[in-house]
Amino acid sequence: MTSITKKKPTRRDLLKGAAAALALGALSPAARVFGAEEEPRKYHNPIFPGANADPEVLLSRKTGRAYVYPTSSARGFCAYSSDNLVDWKYEGLVHAAKNIHWEKQKFWAPSIIEKETAPGEFKYYFYYCANEKIGCATGDDPLGPFVDCGELVGHDLHPKGRPGVEIDPYVFCDPNTGKNYLYWGNSYLCVAELGEDMTSLKRDTVKDITPKNFFEGTYVFFRNGRYYLTWSKNDTRDPNYQVWVATSDSPTGPFVSPEKDPIILSKRPEKKIFGPGHHSFLFLPNGENYIFYHRIIQPQPPGGWGRETCLDRFEFAPDGSIPPIEPTLEGVSEPVDLKSMIQ
Repeated sequence: MTSITKKKPTRRDLLKGAAAALALGALSPAARVFGAEEEPRKYHNPIFPGANADPEVLLSRKTGRAYVYPTSSARGFCAYSSDNLVDWKYEGLVHAAKNIHWEKQKFWAPSIIEKETAPGEFKYYFYYCANEKIGCATGDDPLGPFVDCGELVGHDLHPKGRPGVEIDPYVFCDPNTGKNYLYWGNSYLCVAELGEDMTSLKRDTVKDITPKNFFEGTYVFFRNGRYYLTWSKNDTRDPNYQVWVATSDSPTGPFVSPEKDPIILSKRPEKKIFGPGHHSFLFLPNGENYIFYHRIIQPQPPGGWGRETCLDRFEFAPDGSIPPIEPTLEGVSEPVDLKSMIQ
């Protein structure tokens, strides 16, 4: 008999095996990409295994953990959590497609907000895309289970004369007034005030506030007297997908981009970083600032448009502007004790 020396499996072999196992539902999410390992991993960039796009981050006062909700599966919405921004745990589905009865496809780009309803008691409001419309759900924990409330934004709210579709919701509470707003839109941007129940819109407040160069992926925050609007320009499959910024003295605009450095995140071909965008921010009490974003997986198979979630630190300039953020391969490697900061 001829002796045969077994060859060590390559990453490609592992991926092929993982793909077959995934089809059978045999492996955990981490093992589905990296082989059959079940031990906790430390991730840098990307911070999660596999395809995860449109990351939305929540820092929970209830648990002292950070949660990231990506676009990742036709089965619904999942979450990852961490207490230090370095070690991430896959938490499974938090809002399953089987519980969304009004649509059955295109579950994308969620947004979430935590509300303290009584001392030490919290409620969570989860907004998401479903078949190019926007729905909402509620829960008592960052991991749900969320109870679906149905459609919130439909095609009837599409602004006349504008291209695009009703996707990419973002929920924002104005710290100056306590009012809650929902932003949405692709190729246009609308905003409306949410009702007291957080699951309805004050439809008479709907306003088209589309700034120049807007495309999708809205994120809004308030800092030092200014409202910041950030978004992603170009198609998510485009290597030139990038993040822009504009500011205003009102949460409903008008928002104007600075003449210098309106683009705050963009590709770095020398690092093989392409299409960084559809982001969210994390601002810590100690003054540290983080950006979660996706980039195009490299190498990308023909016809594919898989994206992976990354995390980097950034700083504001003394004048409050955001200098161009450097996307890295290294990511964040120094743990941060989140619980001690917020609890």
